[in-house]
Amino acid sequence: MIPFSIIIPSYNEEKTVGTTLENLKKFLASNNLEAEIIVVNDASTDNSAEILKGIEGIKIITHSSNRGYGASLKNGAKNAKNEWLMFYDADGQHNTDSVMRMLNETSTADMVVGERTGYKGPAIRQPGKRILRFVAEYLVEQKIPDINSGLRLVKKEYFNHFAHLLPNGFSLSTTTTMAFMNSGLNVVYIPIQIKERMGGKSTVKQTKHGAQTMLLMFRIIMLFNPLKIFFPISVATAMLTFGFLLADIITFDISGTTIILFITTIFVFCFGLLADQISSIRREIRTNE
Repeated sequence: MIPFSIIIPSYNEEKTVGTTLENLKKFLASNNLEAEIIVVNDASTDNSAEILKGIEGIKIITHSSNRGYGASLKNGAKNAKNEWLMFYDADGQHNTDSVMRMLNETSTADMVVGERTGYKGPAIRQPGKRILRFVAEYLVEQKIPDINSGLRLVKKEYFNHFAHLLPNGFSLSTTTTMAFMNSGLNVVYIPIQIKERMGGKSTVKQTKHGAQTMLLMFRIIMLFNPLKIFFPISVATAMLTFGFLLADIITFDISGTTIILFITTIFVFCFGLLADQISSIRREIRTNE
């Protein structure tokens, strides 16, 4: 089995991080798995730091200020020694038996993601997640079984290639999925079961992080396929132009609104083509670096 690095971001998880690590270490030992465990303590204000100091066989990275979930994963990835990276939450929700099933997919996948079945997290978050997934599926033109699962196994080479595009907050999971899919990399989903948090409180704010994620999704698409945004807008303005033009023909008077809509349609479409060309050139330059 391939050696891999497990990156665990932790912020104020004193009630769960110790148990999570002990369960993980026991599983790795019983299955003879070679894994580097990196815990990124994101400036926790509780007793997490003391708990982590008492656990042997782990590498601890400590942030002097709270930088966010995504920043913790990126910092962990930068300091990992192995080719494959597993992102694993500190809140006790993941089952260790998912680790082996994810590792079995590395021969064909560039990223393996746990598709949550059964319990998927607090019910209040599910409508927002469905909206995000609907928009993301349109933008990447692929089905996305689970848009922001925290349990995933990625090739370090590809993750670090996209790291400068990825956010420092919880949106990293979503934008990583979209970046991989838009680049034609093979993303494999496997079903997993998660548990309710063993303790502590989630720091995800539904409205705030949902809006940020939506903006970041559009930013990713602007980098990879901007016509997915510009072309529908130009089609919509073209249809409005046609509708106003028909009304103007009936009244034998071309209105200023029709002219403005026509010019807007041309400008939006041309901006889309220009953005698409810039995006293609940028990707080519990054590939050749």
